[in-house]
Amino acid sequence: MTAVSSDRRVDVIADRFVEDYAALAPITATFIGIDGHDDRLTDWSPDGFGAREELTRRALADMRATTPVDEREEVARDAFLERIGLDVEITEAGLGRSELNVLASPLHGTRQVFDLMPTETEDDWADVAARLAAFPGALAGYRATLAEETAAGRVSAARQYREVAAQIRTWTGRTGEGGDIFGQLAARCDVPALRDDLARHAAAANESLEEMARFLASEVLPHARERDAVGRDHYALLSRKFLGATVDLEETYAWGWEELKRLADDMAATADRILPGAGAREAIDHLEADESRKVHGREAFRAWMQDLADRTIDAMAGVHFDIPEPIRRIECRLAPTNDGGIYYTGPSEDFSRPGRMWWSVPDGIDDFSPWREVTTVFHEGVPGHHLQVAQTAYRSELLNRWQRLMCWVSGHGEGWALYAERLMDDLGHLDDPADRMGMLDAQSLRAARVIVDIGMHLELEIPRDNPFGFRPGETWNGALGLEFMLQHSAMEEAFLRFEVNRYLGWPGQAPSYKVGERIWLEAREQARARAGDAFDLKTFHRQALDLGSIGLEPLQRALGRL
Repeated sequence: MTAVSSDRRVDVIADRFVEDYAALAPITATFIGIDGHDDRLTDWSPDGFGAREELTRRALADMRATTPVDEREEVARDAFLERIGLDVEITEAGLGRSELNVLASPLHGTRQVFDLMPTETEDDWADVAARLAAFPGALAGYRATLAEETAAGRVSAARQYREVAAQIRTWTGRTGEGGDIFGQLAARCDVPALRDDLARHAAAANESLEEMARFLASEVLPHARERDAVGRDHYALLSRKFLGATVDLEETYAWGWEELKRLADDMAATADRILPGAGAREAIDHLEADESRKVHGREAFRAWMQDLADRTIDAMAGVHFDIPEPIRRIECRLAPTNDGGIYYTGPSEDFSRPGRMWWSVPDGIDDFSPWREVTTVFHEGVPGHHLQVAQTAYRSELLNRWQRLMCWVSGHGEGWALYAERLMDDLGHLDDPADRMGMLDAQSLRAARVIVDIGMHLELEIPRDNPFGFRPGETWNGALGLEFMLQHSAMEEAFLRFEVNRYLGWPGQAPSYKVGERIWLEAREQARARAGDAFDLKTFHRQALDLGSIGLEPLQRALGRL
């Protein structure tokens, strides 16, 4: 860790916040790659939440009272106030402790953190054993918090509790194809002195998970909201959290329809290149029937992803992007769960743990179509998340520790990753019309969920003159959301069911991809207009990424000052 001058008060406050928060949230420390906390779990009890909330309030007050010493600190302070200020605002709105969904919650983080832990040495396994032993206590604390929130009337929708309880049973091996996740982890231990302890801790962790499933079903579900929609005020607040910007929700909803129609037209033109005279669905069916475009088996597919990710880094480095040497390593992995998510985890602070691309493949899926996923590798790898996140972690000379490790804005990060997909098309890396169809189908998914997410949570009317003739005049709900997604994505139905459940439980997150891309494209064109003939795309990318992850409104302000 680089020492920070005491004169740079913004950096001092930000870096102290990282240290203090890591001590109170060991899971966060592992996710962002800070050593020294891997033997503990985060305290999810009401007192644990309260300690982190108080720390956040103090840090916000300290930062508000601080004056930046230069432009770099001005950007850092702006980012900190925006992010941490929203954290406090969400807490004060009563939304910080009770939110639970099928992808992001204290429960999911407490399970997933074990995927990131090293297991090469006896000390590594000792940390795993200590953390696994703490698992029942961590879940007991979380149950206490959810019980307190439920008694106060702060609950999520019933759908989320039912789905999470079902997920838990796949994690413990009671249902599904994945088996007992913690039992499998314990079985990998090659330290004889720890094997019995790990087996015992795994059994206790599984029992605590089963207790959590029973608790959700019997203690919380009866008090849950039946309506999935969260309403305008709740949605607007979380939309600001995910974007780092305030957008006009009705205008964004209308733009989503326009963008989806643009993509549908592009898909039709691309389909004609694949199979002359065919429509998009017919062309996709044609590609799906082509055995030469298939990969059979999950491990073979993982190897395909790894090869493409590696080749892309080699092609981009020094040509279109400055990619420091530690960032030229990425690992593609299959997640131990079968939930259906695709995600990226960043490197550790010292890069001993590389950035990783993860796929949680649903039960029953063992055959893959690489033409669909070329664009996903670009999204999760380079020039998408891996370039953005790992480069931010590397820039210690430009960014303080909070900016490098803790600051994440979905609209900035996911928007960049979608921008990166389109950039790869512009650069000629999707010249095969099948690969381009895969990109357009993925973009269509992201545009459709702008419509669906806003529509379902605000319970908007479906336009009577919508370009697809879909259910004109009806009011959005979960069933219509799934029907619409099935019409506008060629993904497997199992993926799309998970997707729609995710939107319903995580309001505002899904649109942040496409809305973020929109704002990235606007920022680039504004920079091009300012620079005129001197505009250089590689320079723009470097300057923009060197700001770190930042709210989209602070991003536009910062780029305007460059």
